[in-house]
Amino acid sequence: MTTQPTGPPPTDMSARIGGRVVTPALPVVDGSYPNEADLQFSKCLEAYSGEHIPIEQVQEIQRRERVLNSMSQLCREWIEGVCRDQLRMSEELVQAASGNGRNLMFTSGSFRLGVHEPGADIDSICVAPNMITREHFFGTSIDRLTGKVMKDPSSLAERIRNHPDVSNFNAVESAAVPILTFDWEGVNIDLLFARLASSTVPADLDIDNDTVLDGVDSATEKSLNGPRVTNLIAAFVSGTPQRYQNFLFVVRCVRKWAKARGLYSNKMGFWGGVNINIAVSLVIQLYPNASPGNLLRKFFLVFKSWRWPNPVMLCKPHDAELGLHVWSAFHAANARQVAPIITPAYPAMNSTLAVSRQTLQILHEEFCRGHDVVDKVWKESLRSTDNSFNSDGEMFAELFKPSDFFISYPHYLSICIVGPSQEAVQSWAGFVESRLRRLVSDLLGKLPVSKIQLWPKKFEACCAERESTLTLAQRKNCLTYFIGFRIDKLRIRGKELNIEQQIHTFKETDLKRFQPLLPGQDIVVGCYKVKELPRIVFEGTYENGKEEAMKVRRKRMNEDPKRIERKRMRELKAREAEMERRKASLQEKLDLLKAKKKEIKSGEQVQSSGEPETGNEEDNKNDDVIEDDDVAVLEDALDTIQDGAGQTKSREEAEKDRMMLMAGLREEKNSS
Repeated sequence: MTTQPTGPPPTDMSARIGGRVVTPALPVVDGSYPNEADLQFSKCLEAYSGEHIPIEQVQEIQRRERVLNSMSQLCREWIEGVCRDQLRMSEELVQAASGNGRNLMFTSGSFRLGVHEPGADIDSICVAPNMITREHFFGTSIDRLTGKVMKDPSSLAERIRNHPDVSNFNAVESAAVPILTFDWEGVNIDLLFARLASSTVPADLDIDNDTVLDGVDSATEKSLNGPRVTNLIAAFVSGTPQRYQNFLFVVRCVRKWAKARGLYSNKMGFWGGVNINIAVSLVIQLYPNASPGNLLRKFFLVFKSWRWPNPVMLCKPHDAELGLHVWSAFHAANARQVAPIITPAYPAMNSTLAVSRQTLQILHEEFCRGHDVVDKVWKESLRSTDNSFNSDGEMFAELFKPSDFFISYPHYLSICIVGPSQEAVQSWAGFVESRLRRLVSDLLGKLPVSKIQLWPKKFEACCAERESTLTLAQRKNCLTYFIGFRIDKLRIRGKELNIEQQIHTFKETDLKRFQPLLPGQDIVVGCYKVKELPRIVFEGTYENGKEEAMKVRRKRMNEDPKRIERKRMRELKAREAEMERRKASLQEKLDLLKAKKKEIKSGEQVQSSGEPETGNEEDNKNDDVIEDDDVAVLEDALDTIQDGAGQTKSREEAEKDRMMLMAGLREEKNSS
């Protein structure tokens, strides 16, 4: 429960870390303490969070710490083994190289901050001296004679792979930042490698000091950037214990929201954990003493209103003059970045490099939606005089409602990533996933589509058509992603959108870079309309699966104001066309009637010259009958048209108007 502090609100948000003082880039907007309404609003949000945003149990936290200790021990044994057995170093040098018993593991991200989200992975970094190389870490080599890939059993990768508590092991050696991913006792681990420039791991190693980056390679620089950024974020929001707890609370809420709305994936072009941490930290800097509920409302307000491509930064980038590239808005290479979020630690870099114009459009829409929902709850709380206003917090359920992605687009693509075995598909899928954003933004995004979105969650199922030439092993070892898109009818040429060239380019220019590319590693693309999507995509989101999803879609379409307006315009055009048709039919009948009258008149003239009047009277009676029938049909038609046009004139009035029109009097009257 948030409490009301006393005393003047502090405004100094600077932090001391790594031997220097870091100052925020933006000034405090509002440093006032929360009032009673703010506290009541936060209480409502905390009630919802307690029920729907669980925190990791103590036993789970202890299990994670136990796993990290086991990994640290394994890393030390590996370094000692390489130094002793392969490099033939003395025991004294071996102990110095392995840090003389110090911890060689550093963590970053949500685990380091203490977010304690159940099931979250642990981002970790193994630090080693300069004689330990990346080849020692992965243990991969290629036999020059046979060309086969060889694995060194003494490497750290193989030690972890063969550990009895490890499963789902995957080594991504070709990435910009090489990584090992695996589950240790059910805890998901992402392990990076940092090779220091020194021959030992100092006992007083301070990775927050910029000198730790002196002489390191690019991969090590990026690996160490994780814990350095995390530590600086923690320093910025740790001014008071309450402020740090508010930070953690809002981070949990934003992560929950982002995952529910399909926005949590940095490599897919959205926001990842570090981006959310920086964004929430910025809001803390602007409103350092706000309550948790108000901070969440301000979060959506700030990023709904943010003037992209202006960068989001916690502090101004500084150059430690170690020869590393520091992000700057004045560099020409950065001009095309659409939504930069700059890391605060040296060297500053853009953590949202993958965000494109298409994904920024999705993010902005969700920021606006989130603000509307939270602001509505805020206004309801202000109008309420009862302190028990929505005490269970269920009004916030709309904010965390799962996305309706699979009923939001008329067209979808499925990307099935297949491999000959489970191990082969894991490494292959990691490579393809890192490049899917390029397929969506750089290739498909340039087609005549008004909106396109990649769903960042994978389905462990094969959705390829039965006619596709996949083996049983490929269908069994398959992961599927989906892309939704809406065709721009004003830009498209023809009736169909052809994506074959884009898929071919993606395979030839991006996917063929994967090494080694084994037979059976491929992607299969399928096209669906919304009603043709497989049932598996609706499971877990809709209670009754696909049937309920289609009902929600029909209801949404029927309530769509744009669709209602289009339907009304179609009906008006149809009525206008029907009126024109009836007018044409009426004109045709009038022309026939005139022709008949002319024939009758000419016949009367002939009869009056030589025939008796009695016959003329009889013919006139017959003509009157014919004319009466035609007039009756005509009057019925006129009544129908006039009723359809909403007019209420009598037949006499209509006849008078017709006569005036025939005589040209109506045009004169209208012109006057």
